[in-house]
Amino acid sequence: MKRTVVWSLAVVAVGAAGAIVYALLNGWPASDTLGTVAIAASAAVLAAAGGALVIRRFRGRSARVQALVVALASVLVMIVGIVVAAAAMFISGHDLNALIVVVSVSGAIAVGAALQMGAELEQGHRSLGLLTERLAEGAPVDSASVTGSEEVRELAVRLADVSRRLEDSRRRERALETSRRELITWVSHDLRSPLATIRAMSEALDDGVVTDAETVSRYHSQLRSDAERLTALVDDLFELSRINSGSLELDRRPVCLTEVVADAMAAARTHADLKGVRLVDDVDALPRMDVASQEVTRVLHNLLDNAIRHTPSGGEVVVVGVTTEEEATIVVRDQCGGIPESDLDRVFDVAFRSDAARSKDARGGGLGLAIAKGLVEAHAGSIDVGNEDEGCRFVVRLPRAI
Repeated sequence: MKRTVVWSLAVVAVGAAGAIVYALLNGWPASDTLGTVAIAASAAVLAAAGGALVIRRFRGRSARVQALVVALASVLVMIVGIVVAAAAMFISGHDLNALIVVVSVSGAIAVGAALQMGAELEQGHRSLGLLTERLAEGAPVDSASVTGSEEVRELAVRLADVSRRLEDSRRRERALETSRRELITWVSHDLRSPLATIRAMSEALDDGVVTDAETVSRYHSQLRSDAERLTALVDDLFELSRINSGSLELDRRPVCLTEVVADAMAAARTHADLKGVRLVDDVDALPRMDVASQEVTRVLHNLLDNAIRHTPSGGEVVVVGVTTEEEATIVVRDQCGGIPESDLDRVFDVAFRSDAARSKDARGGGLGLAIAKGLVEAHAGSIDVGNEDEGCRFVVRLPRAI
């Protein structure tokens, strides 16, 4: 608002100065020039004040009405200034009438032009109204169909940008809702199965249905195994909730990534041996980095567990580690047969399991890869997946400087 006032005053000053210079260059005496400018300016100021009151009175009306009022006010200011100045200079009645005729014709043309500009403004406003209605209905918004002033077009572009952002938000919301439903379905399934087993076996032991030592020992072993499975699932859910809620706090300390990878592979070797999968270490010397070793170990554990479970007996899982000046990269390659291209974008979704994964091994809550992604991103890193040869590869990148 202040800037507009400054510009208005600057225009008035430039106009007055231009009139004075023009009069002096054409031989007008200085006293007549200044007197004429003062008279015209005083009359115009009074007319402008009246016009401002009229414009304020019509504020809130349609764009066409406002444009008409502005044009009429401008013409009125000009006519009053000219007429008063002409009368002060004792111009003849004939010349004054001719001047009024010329000004009236010019004013009529100005009013017609104002009506046309007002119609164009209204058209632009109606187009914006249609865009806002489409935006409220969730339909895509195209700013190319909007014509009008620069401000109107800019507003249309902003509405189109808001429409795109809302659509992206709705898409993410639908994906999260799908993931939530899948999570509930799979967690319910994974809880129901071991709980049913625990209940059946505990009832059998309590009722004395099972009495021989070998069967009792087997029941106890199964109960412990199912309890560990439930504990792991609850731990995964707790870890995932910490990641998603933003309450995860990393205990960063300088650790050697080579040792972290070695520890994770050592822990996974028993699982690999039982499955008949060969675990290959192809890790170069990785640097010491400020990371949360427990969380990085869990990332590698989840990736190795996923790779071993989906690699058939006789296959191999290869772990590769390389270092650059910017980051340390750890790659886990398996021979799972590959992931369908349509599933690659959903591999890290909560509770997602492709049909191939379910047919090979239905254990777990489908949370391991989602947790791995969350922990890597908490380190300002990235994790990607892709197919190659007879399987797929998971690539973890951790920046050396954060």
